[in-house]
Amino acid sequence: MRNLNFFMMAFLVLTIFSCKKAYAPDQSSEVVDSAAAVTDAIPEEMYLEPNTESYVGLEENPFESPLKEPLSTFSIDVDNASYTNIRRFINEGQKVPKDAVRVEEMINFFKYKYPQPDGQHPFSINTEYSDCPWNKNSRLLKIGLQGKNIPMANLPATNLVFLVDVSGSMDEQNKLPLLKESMKVLVKELRSIDKVSIVVYAGSAGVVLEPTSGDNKDEIMHAFDDLHAGGSTAGGEGIELAYKLAQQNFIKEGNNRVVIATDGDFNVGASSDDDMLKLIEQKRESGVFLTVLGFGMGNYKDSKMEILADKGNGNYAYIDNIQEANRFLGKEFKGSMFAIAKDVKIQIEFNPNHVQAYRLIGYENRKLNAEDFKNDKIDAGELGSGHSVTALYEIVPVGVESDYVPSDLKYTKTQKVAENHSDELATVKFRYKKPDGNKSIEIVNVIADNKTDLEKSSADFKFTTAVSWFGLKLIDSKYIASSSSSEIKKLAKAGLSNDEDGYRSEFVRLVDAVN
Repeated sequence: MRNLNFFMMAFLVLTIFSCKKAYAPDQSSEVVDSAAAVTDAIPEEMYLEPNTESYVGLEENPFESPLKEPLSTFSIDVDNASYTNIRRFINEGQKVPKDAVRVEEMINFFKYKYPQPDGQHPFSINTEYSDCPWNKNSRLLKIGLQGKNIPMANLPATNLVFLVDVSGSMDEQNKLPLLKESMKVLVKELRSIDKVSIVVYAGSAGVVLEPTSGDNKDEIMHAFDDLHAGGSTAGGEGIELAYKLAQQNFIKEGNNRVVIATDGDFNVGASSDDDMLKLIEQKRESGVFLTVLGFGMGNYKDSKMEILADKGNGNYAYIDNIQEANRFLGKEFKGSMFAIAKDVKIQIEFNPNHVQAYRLIGYENRKLNAEDFKNDKIDAGELGSGHSVTALYEIVPVGVESDYVPSDLKYTKTQKVAENHSDELATVKFRYKKPDGNKSIEIVNVIADNKTDLEKSSADFKFTTAVSWFGLKLIDSKYIASSSSSEIKKLAKAGLSNDEDGYRSEFVRLVDAVN
């Protein structure tokens, strides 16, 4: 009997480990390798449900030759859900799954000291060119956009429809209860001209709060407080109803937005993700924007929420604690909820006189075809009031040895290169639409071939580079020669200015916690 119990317990442990590894191959658990370890008391957490979190795997952007691929085109991404999710893993002492890491979302979690725009366009353009610390023969180009900071009193009236997941999977302390506390932060920011509705979905969808003035804060919060979790999930029905309510109360020249709050564990139709993609692409044509708020752990479906935000004129945040709710829904309420530009695209052409190869760091799921840049039917990211967005390119200069330069072609050895732009590193173009517009506006900016030594670069450049480096380390990037935590930490500490909220110092602590 004792032998039978032994084998039953061993089978249970190995089965649970297999389940836990299924959701994220890069998040490994220690394997029990001795009979003594199995016959000891099995830890209580072994009897919990296996971790079923899901993430979309991404292939790193490769180095490209400007002679063969002259244009690099992508949509901006102001989301930062990946960073707060990574923070959650590290704070809990867990290994970060590689697929959970999106380097651009790590970079864009932080605020940078970019100047306010002073012209007709809703954002300023800022560039900086310096050394690359992880590859000694490379350089880094930083491109930053700073959205215009519009006073709250000058922002248009808002029509917000909250779509709240009250299915059984939300019945955990860090899900629906945290969601309710987070809503208190947001409700405080509402004005009398703003209207709020609440739709819920579980086994079916329904309206629990008809459009209500932002003045009636107690009534709005009472509706949130009355929510309870239970039942299955019918996400498609909830999305349909939320958008219908938003369109019925649409404010012309106003801010119309659906806010989905969920752990992502829902279904839309028979083929789920495909149906959800089609549904959300259809709904974005209504002029209603989208914000996705993720909660919880264990069965968290980051993959589904990425689809929603990417395809629905939206943004996406992961709320891991009430402090993050205060940041995203309180301090950054305007940037999170009020778009000042939509379908913002960037296209950059590097000068082969100076650039042997280039690589966009991150933005793997935001890349566009070159011809998409001028196509106004192609969806791209939105920029909120006061928001900034930053991108980094690694550049291999002409004349240096590098293992990352694409191999030479046999038949096309050289290409005629213009000689009359010898002082230019690159030309970058931006396209955007007004929030209620359908035709894009183009801006062109020339970047000089003027490198600053890393030691003399700005604090923001140092810190952005450190965050990128840490992200590349977490995904075990094949493009970094050095992944020294001490060097990442040193560079981050050199960029600690402009840290009034302490988020940069917190980042340094996270680097310390990862070997």
